[in-house]
Amino acid sequence: MSLKEQFGKDVLLTGWGHSRFGKLTEETLESLIVQVATEAISNAGIEAGQIDEIYLGQFNSGMMPLAFPSSLALQVSPDLANVAATRVENACASGSAAFQQGTKSLLAGTARTVLVIGAEKMTHAGADVVGAALLGADYDMAGQTSTTGFTGLFADVAKHYEKRYGPVSDVLGTIAAKNHLNGVDNPYAQLRKDLGEEFCRTVSDKNPMVADPLRRTDCSPVSDGAAAVVLSTSPTGGATAPVRLAGFGHANDFFPAERRDPTAFAATRVSWQRALAMAGVGLEDLDFAEVHDCFTIAELLMYEAMGLTGPGQGARAVTEGWVFKDGKLPINVSGGLKAKGHPVGATGVSQHVVAAMQLTGTAGDMQLPTARRAAVQNMGGVGIANYVSVLEAV
Repeated sequence: MSLKEQFGKDVLLTGWGHSRFGKLTEETLESLIVQVATEAISNAGIEAGQIDEIYLGQFNSGMMPLAFPSSLALQVSPDLANVAATRVENACASGSAAFQQGTKSLLAGTARTVLVIGAEKMTHAGADVVGAALLGADYDMAGQTSTTGFTGLFADVAKHYEKRYGPVSDVLGTIAAKNHLNGVDNPYAQLRKDLGEEFCRTVSDKNPMVADPLRRTDCSPVSDGAAAVVLSTSPTGGATAPVRLAGFGHANDFFPAERRDPTAFAATRVSWQRALAMAGVGLEDLDFAEVHDCFTIAELLMYEAMGLTGPGQGARAVTEGWVFKDGKLPINVSGGLKAKGHPVGATGVSQHVVAAMQLTGTAGDMQLPTARRAAVQNMGGVGIANYVSVLEAV
């Protein structure tokens, strides 16, 4: 049973916009939001006055003084005056949280057209400020001093994984190299350089160990950026064909680390199961997926959480070529967070946008030869807040 069959109506992505990701010193949070919202509304072929609600995904957590940005999108047009606008926050999954809130407004019938935006400005803040903000998404480390920040938390995950299943350093290097290579073809990506497997697998002056066993190339960068999507219950006559949301899932895990298996990502697995079940499809029905590779160990664990391999066998998806562009399930054709960048509140919306581009044949140099159905997975914390969407070409 698909979403449409379950709820009796379609949820369509009818327009989208995307900024460059990176150190955007010339941009403000406001300018980024206005840029992508304007582009999405135009791409959808609608007028600003047709927007019924706005949801803005943003983490912030002290990275910038302005902590109340929900009305910034109204700067797009005077016609947005008095439109209901809400900021949505769920750590690094804030973008997908906003996307699902917009979806639920459509399904509830309280809106017919919703504008969803994800945005973040991070690079202006010092490393200590960014590190402390991100650690606020961890139950045990919030407010604590750490020299390795969130990298250290995922390094601990990698150590647990290695203790249980064996070394992963080389396969993590291959994942990093894959995503850097994919990022070369993404005009929005922050890091557009093919670094090669040898460089990504080797500790060097240019690729130092950040938190053993994670090297710099195993970590997504600090980024600025924004993305936006218009959600509608019917086609709007936009610049491209719409994309259908076939199913979605959301699951949260317990916050204290002692209540979670660090290598299982149990709630992530449930979010995948819920989305695929709603869409009435299996992994074998997907043509590609965009997943939350904040660190390469996260992508490796995602192969297992989504059911592509069994526990401890994620390396097989890499060594047998399944997740490469020409594999049976390409993963992170956009370059992922690793190469595209990770402006945390923008990431989930960005993933939906680049997937929609693939499904409408408008992905340019990123374009896959066959792309009819995709999944998007976005995560907050160490497997805590988990969102999955299944998207289909119409």
